[in-house]
Amino acid sequence: MAIKVVIADDHEVVRRGIVSLLAGSDVKVVGEASNGDEAVRVTKKTKPDVALLDVRMPGKDGLEALERIRAEVPSVRCVMFSAHDNPTYVARAVAAGAHDYILKTCTRTDLINAITGAAAGEAPARSGELRRIATTMANRLAAPDADVPLTQRETQVLRHMALGLSNKEIAQSLTISVETVKEHVQNILRKLVVGDRTQAAVWAVRRGLV
Repeated sequence: MAIKVVIADDHEVVRRGIVSLLAGSDVKVVGEASNGDEAVRVTKKTKPDVALLDVRMPGKDGLEALERIRAEVPSVRCVMFSAHDNPTYVARAVAAGAHDYILKTCTRTDLINAITGAAAGEAPARSGELRRIATTMANRLAAPDADVPLTQRETQVLRHMALGLSNKEIAQSLTISVETVKEHVQNILRKLVVGDRTQAAVWAVRRGLV
């Protein structure tokens, strides 16, 4: 049975290229979109197995579309498809429930494998950015470190902050409330004796926590 996919990218030439690359495979394109809002509408209408979403699109971007699709059509697995190898984008994709994140420099085989793997519920590519960033986000210190004056949860929140996530995105990723995240952030700033999130992120990077 063919795997149904929706393609969302604001460049028609890119969409045409993807359709061409998928020709002759087990993946069938059932819908196309040129922006985030359209991606949500087409996905809700066609109910594909996988939505392939560009990160940067006009209006609602691919990450906002991802969040809405995961909330409104949870059976659809989403693969982010981007020209940007940006850890913050990847971290936001993880927090919003993306199944994988692949770059537009990938091969035809990589693209097909990402789509078929997502449809089958397989783990994302071992070599991919999503798995590495997801591991970083989920990681906690095995044991307290005297040089890191934070609890395990605070360290986890700090890693998310260093990756550029908002309080809402951190809450989604850790399945806690935004208010709880705010409390952790304030505790982190106080313990590290820094004035803002940027300074805390710099501290985390220098200590090798990210």
